[in-house]
Amino acid sequence: MPYSKRTDLPDNVKHVLPAHAQDIYQQAFNSAWEEYKEAKDRRGDDSREEVAHKVAWAAVKKEYEKGDDDKWHPKR
Repeated sequence: MPYSKRTDLPDNVKHVLPAHAQDIYQQAFNSAWEEYKEAKDRRGDDSREEVAHKVAWAAVKKEYEKGDDDKWHPKR
């Protein structure tokens, strides 16, 4: 279930992340979706989708952080 466009992203991503962070999320999710398609390539019992979401959030957190105002901002 890769995301073909930003508007396809889950609401909890679209409504909290700025556009650039959404792009990062989308690209990381789609990449992880392909990379972890086989269960043997995943750790634990996480589904392909769960792993892809975890990878996507990790990618976002490398460049963005949640501020005191509860909004996501680029890291300085």
